[in-house]
Amino acid sequence: MWAKGGDIVADVLGPGLRVVFCGTRPSTESARRQAYYARPGNRFWPTLHAIGLTPRLFRPDEYPGVLGLGLTDVAKTSAGQDATMLPQDIDVARLWTSIRRFQPRILAFTSKTAAGHGLQLPPARLGYGAWPKRIEGIEVHILPSTSGLATSYWDLTPWRALAARVGETSHATA
Repeated sequence: MWAKGGDIVADVLGPGLRVVFCGTRPSTESARRQAYYARPGNRFWPTLHAIGLTPRLFRPDEYPGVLGLGLTDVAKTSAGQDATMLPQDIDVARLWTSIRRFQPRILAFTSKTAAGHGLQLPPARLGYGAWPKRIEGIEVHILPSTSGLATSYWDLTPWRALAARVGETSHATA
């Protein structure tokens, strides 16, 4: 459905980021609107505000202006539900090249599926929360998906723990 050859939604990556959120791939609604986490019912933007990582509730189309927070996906050139993703859609090398280049304080996967691809481990072996070791000096967190399709797995607790950790790392380097 979506053409190859370009990113469906542009990354928000650069130096000095407190945290980079990495999803699996954009939904068809995110692709249509050219904005991260744009599907109705997705809790990403309300969650960022509820845990104090944004000063107000941002709309998905405002994503480029959320200072200090980065956004990317494991699959950049396709859109849709994770279950329909093809192996060739996944570009783990690109993800880690970007993370190494920009060195965010924290990389937070927004689902076990994204973390499984990014860490190259079966999602069933992953738990939520802080990963037990840093990867190339970067702290890694695995968060429950904010997708409305993953409601049965929803838990705000790991998101709150991430926000506390982001606050700690911000104060430690300020």
